[in-house]
Amino acid sequence: MSVFDYKEELKRIPHKPGVYQYFDKQDVLIYIGKAKDLRNRVGSYFVNETQHNGKTRVLVRQINRISFTIVDTEIDAWLLENSLIKKHKPKYNVLLKDDKTYPWIVIKNERFPRVFWTRKYIKDGSRYYGPYASVGMMHIVLDVIRDLFPLRTCNLALTQENIARGKFKICLEYQIGNCKGPCEGYQSEEDYDQNLSDIKDILNGKISVVTNRIKEQMSAAVSEMNFEKAHSFKMKLDKLDLYQSKSTVVNSSITNVDVFSIASDESYAFVNYLKVMNGVIIQTQTVEMKRRLDETEQELLALAIPEIRDRFKSLSREIIVPFELDIQENDQIKFTVPKLGEKRKLLDLSLKNVAFFKKERLLHYEKLNPDVRVDRILTQMKKDLRLNVLPQHIECFDNSNIQGSYPVSAIVVFKDGKPSKKDYRHFNVKTVVGPNDFATMEEAVYRRYKRVLEEDGDLPQLIIIDGGKGQLGAALKSLRLLGIEKQVTVIGIAKRLEELYYPGDQYPLYLDKKSETLKIIQHLRDEAHRFGITFHRNQRSRKTFVSELEDIPGIGKTTVEKLLTTFKSVKKIKEAPEEELRKVLNLKQLQALLTYFKRN
Repeated sequence: MSVFDYKEELKRIPHKPGVYQYFDKQDVLIYIGKAKDLRNRVGSYFVNETQHNGKTRVLVRQINRISFTIVDTEIDAWLLENSLIKKHKPKYNVLLKDDKTYPWIVIKNERFPRVFWTRKYIKDGSRYYGPYASVGMMHIVLDVIRDLFPLRTCNLALTQENIARGKFKICLEYQIGNCKGPCEGYQSEEDYDQNLSDIKDILNGKISVVTNRIKEQMSAAVSEMNFEKAHSFKMKLDKLDLYQSKSTVVNSSITNVDVFSIASDESYAFVNYLKVMNGVIIQTQTVEMKRRLDETEQELLALAIPEIRDRFKSLSREIIVPFELDIQENDQIKFTVPKLGEKRKLLDLSLKNVAFFKKERLLHYEKLNPDVRVDRILTQMKKDLRLNVLPQHIECFDNSNIQGSYPVSAIVVFKDGKPSKKDYRHFNVKTVVGPNDFATMEEAVYRRYKRVLEEDGDLPQLIIIDGGKGQLGAALKSLRLLGIEKQVTVIGIAKRLEELYYPGDQYPLYLDKKSETLKIIQHLRDEAHRFGITFHRNQRSRKTFVSELEDIPGIGKTTVEKLLTTFKSVKKIKEAPEEELRKVLNLKQLQALLTYFKRN
């Protein structure tokens, strides 16, 4: 947009956790932030701006575009924000916030490896797990590991030669049971490595081994009447229940992976890209593609992947995609379509982002050009209702009566998906006696299109009948009599389950309850019902009044019409002064009227 309007921007931002990014007029990324509620957080920058400090006000004045990425939880937003800040280093993040680094648990690449936490990721062959958004939760895991598996904490060089020469002596950690003394050869490397194997399972989320062992230790402590120790085990079990071993930001073993997903409609396709390194999303981007031909999503995604990878200089060997692609794999590239697990979680996150991006972008296009929305809706209706042409002109019929009295039919007209009220029509039924809904529908449809043909008018592309198979059959009978049954499509909608019936089809069509096609059909049906009921009430009221006034001696139909034309209603006739009534009635009629209403 040429002029930045934050109110319009806020309308497209959801009330979801995620990360937002601000760009200036040169489209340079100037700030990255996290939020539990994206819309509320972004809105806080623009509301009550005078309450912000000077640096924040400078930032707000430079914002020209807002981008965002939605995630599942606030913790995921923290981790994604951290990785994006480290990747892009926007200038205002240095001024406005602490660019903190989240901690990892590392199994050191050494003989008798140490297990500890660090904020430095060093590529020295060590195994890293995390990062952890909650430092407290990370320490819980480390405490459990240390309680279950005695490990060394010293930084001695425990080579085989040094141990054989007796270079080291056991320390206090051995005396209190926190270490088994590998420095003096009291613990074999094989036994130590077995403990490490269990620790890796825990850090990979397989904590059932840990909980089972703690339960055993808790039971043993209870048997020994050591309730204080048993309580400490119980506290650890409670903490483990709260620990979330898996997150959107997955295990660091998933590294150097590209994730792609796609969402599309008739005209556009949107592709989301996530770059994952060491379990952390470090890049996120959604691009738009314009459909030139009737390409499939598989074809579009196959075109987008190499272009996006080249743009981001990605050399990842593994690419996660939502479906199989017709691209030959080789030693440099492998496609994965995950069904379960952490890779599936990454794909779901990408799908969530691309779906939201598609929705807000199409809404933006439709606001700028309403014809885009009309074309999209009509194209979707054509597809959903199996039509040969766009339903630009739709008509809907509905009948109204009370136990067969005063039967009327109403016709409403929609053009380009919107009501065209000047084209609404209604009929007083002439040929039907008694409550016969089928015959009433047959008469209304016949009279409507007989007149359209006589006046050389335009037939609709779609006719909707409010009713099931019976009403649909009656309408079709009239269309056949007029010889136009093949020139239009006619369907019936039954109220109970919103079934759509087609002539000759044994089974009804059911549309998604949230589909725009069904909503427009329901709007047509409800509008026809409203219009028909209103007309029916007016007719019933008018005929009731006419009948009532005609019962007065000396007052005939012509006089009744004059009274209603002058005073509009029976109530106003009752309340009218005598001098006003004399303008319409002669003296004998006036006396009869006043006697009837007991006013003499």
